Amino acid sequence: MHAGSRSQGRSLPLTLAIPSMTSPRGTQQLVQALNELVARSPMTLTAAIEQLVQQSGASAGVSLVEIGGAIPFEWSFNGDAVFTAASTYKLAVLMMEAQNIASGKTSAGGSVCFQDADYEAGWYHDYEPGACFTRTELARRAGQMSDNTAGHMLVREVGGPDVLNAWAASVGTKESVFFTNNTTSANDLAALWAAEARGSLGGTHAQSWLYPVLTGTKTEAGIPAGVAGRSVVVHKTGTLDRIDNDAALVQSGPNGPYVLSVMTDGLGGSGGWALIASIASTVWNFELARAG
Repeated sequence: MHAGSRSQGRSLPLTLAIPSMTSPRGTQQLVQALNELVARSPMTLTAAIEQLVQQSGASAGVSLVEIGGAIPFEWSFNGDAVFTAASTYKLAVLMMEAQNIASGKTSAGGSVCFQDADYEAGWYHDYEPGACFTRTELARRAGQMSDNTAGHMLVREVGGPDVLNAWAASVGTKESVFFTNNTTSANDLAALWAAEARGSLGGTHAQSWLYPVLTGTKTEAGIPAGVAGRSVVVHKTGTLDRIDNDAALVQSGPNGPYVLSVMTDGLGGSGGWALIASIASTVWNFELARAG
């Protein structure tokens, strides 16, 4: 894992109209304008996220990509730091599968049959030699419940880890080695989501298959909790020991839809999800300020 804290942001400069200082009202307007400018500043977001991470004692990587808004903005905090992906590799394979279905290469109702090498303990107990499942059923299991065997079956079905990683790299991932080393970064997961949300990975056909299996999942304590019901959150989590990750598309942010991915290591369980929820809430407030 990479050490240290780095943040990046890209936007256009803001113009501040300075009101007259000849009256108390003018002074009040100036203070309000300055406060609004500070709230919109990437430096303010960086400071707030850095404080949350330091107070938690964890390591974290965060990446934000605005999909909407007048001037779409990208920002990251340790966004290229490499973390254990845990079950976020399933996001990549589900997106690849959705693109294949949208292009007609495969069908949602087509069958994938279990093999002994696919098995890993998970949520379901109906895997046995000869048992077959539709791609949609496997996607529901891997997406909503994060079932491991379903994830393994989908990776094998798209052509194996090498094919999956080559596809992810073609989409824009730079640090990821999904499924085998099973590592990724906040920036890479955000790149996948940004491509999906912008329609580059099969458009609305792919999205209509993918989004339902990544909504209302068994683990909503991260980014959805931070968004607190103010938008539908389409996301994939990953958790392993002291690792909690969440990569999401917030469909109706205050400044338009945005992608947020958060990787954490060092807490796990409720502590990890609480940190991710706090980061998500901070980002929501930043987006609210940018919309003002």
